[in-house]
Amino acid sequence: MADTPELARRLEARDATLWPEPNVSANRLGWLEVPREIEREARRLSSFADSIDQDTVVLLGMGGSSLGPAVLASVRDRLGEFEGRRIVVCDTTDPKTISELPLEDAFILVSSKSGTTLEPNVLFDYARSRVSDPTRYAIITDPGTPLEQHASELGVRHVFSNRPDIGGRYSVLSYFGMVPAALAGYDVAELCGRALDTDREEAVELGLAMGQAAVEGRDKATIVVSERFGAFGLWIEQLIAESTGKQGRGCVPVPTTELETGDDRHVIEVSPSAAHELGEQFFRFELAIAMAGHVLAIDPFDEPNVAESKANTNRVLDSLPLPDVASSPTSKLLEWITTQRRPGDYVSIQAYLPFGQDAQLEALRRRVRDLNDGIATTAGYGPRFLHSTGQLHKGGPNSILAVQIVAPGPSAELPIPGKSYDFATLIAAQSIGDHESLLAHDRRVFRVVTDDLNELA
Repeated sequence: MADTPELARRLEARDATLWPEPNVSANRLGWLEVPREIEREARRLSSFADSIDQDTVVLLGMGGSSLGPAVLASVRDRLGEFEGRRIVVCDTTDPKTISELPLEDAFILVSSKSGTTLEPNVLFDYARSRVSDPTRYAIITDPGTPLEQHASELGVRHVFSNRPDIGGRYSVLSYFGMVPAALAGYDVAELCGRALDTDREEAVELGLAMGQAAVEGRDKATIVVSERFGAFGLWIEQLIAESTGKQGRGCVPVPTTELETGDDRHVIEVSPSAAHELGEQFFRFELAIAMAGHVLAIDPFDEPNVAESKANTNRVLDSLPLPDVASSPTSKLLEWITTQRRPGDYVSIQAYLPFGQDAQLEALRRRVRDLNDGIATTAGYGPRFLHSTGQLHKGGPNSILAVQIVAPGPSAELPIPGKSYDFATLIAAQSIGDHESLLAHDRRVFRVVTDDLNELA
């Protein structure tokens, strides 16, 4: 293996031979250059933010379009270092969560790289049923997408056309992250400057160590962050899981705010002290995960299994009513894990429930971990994770114990404009589609019907 400086040089030179052929790096490495470009645009983004009258911004998006902004918003709120607008990120199809969005008093950002993703499109249609004024909207998308054309026809306030050679999970330092950052009060030039000052060789070494640990069986990349930066886990989960989880290999991200150890763990501590240090951490891990892909001999920029659950969801929606899917009693969860688990397994708790239950989800995650000899355990909301860790669940190692939690009934009645189904049907179809996808890959799945996480914890 080449030495660290040489690998860093090859990465900066966009050397496609770092990863096995065929790979999509030729049109996915724009993230290496975008911090400098956005740094030059920082004043323009600040002027745009200053022109917005509303004190709240609602961002509608999924995956890479939403997780970076969610981190920036959470850290800004927790640290309280500077003033800015409140950013509310909506990356769910749960009807209760959507119905409670403060749209009437907000400026609305719609973010979608492809402009064809179902969730942001139906969320945009719903938002327009409540806020019709097109000047209350801005769009972030790639050039020439259907969303860009639709936004221009509507006459929205602004369309940010992102450079197209950046994948969603590597896009936080592009318009997808930096427009929300400007609206939240960040100094975009400082964020990008911190990114540009990243020690590239240290980042390469970080990725090499992570990849080598996975090769040696320590494939649970345990990312320890402080409570104040806890939301960083949302972003790092997607970056690691969707980049490395393919061809039966991968690093399993386990974000946590307390040290977790084990024979299959590779522990990385992330310790920023100020909000703007996120710029460095974002770029540092982008560089690192690209190099982890080099070690694992996979393409870190494609996502071959993400489309499966989407296709299954569409098939379920095309053949309504929803099919019945067998479920198990809540009381059997721990017994199921005990009987199913093998050395090197991890548990993924997947809650298709309304947002706002983070504490309960974390309590359940820790209880499952602690009652099973410290087994690596992750937890998140569906359908958010379908655009995040879902790639790992199907394409990574078959070491997942998937716990799918679905509500017994709709959390609210909420129609989708122009569709024959409502949001409750959509989120149910997404859970069924992913259930089918997991089973198709011979994954072990425990499906339970409850809207009370305490029943499981």
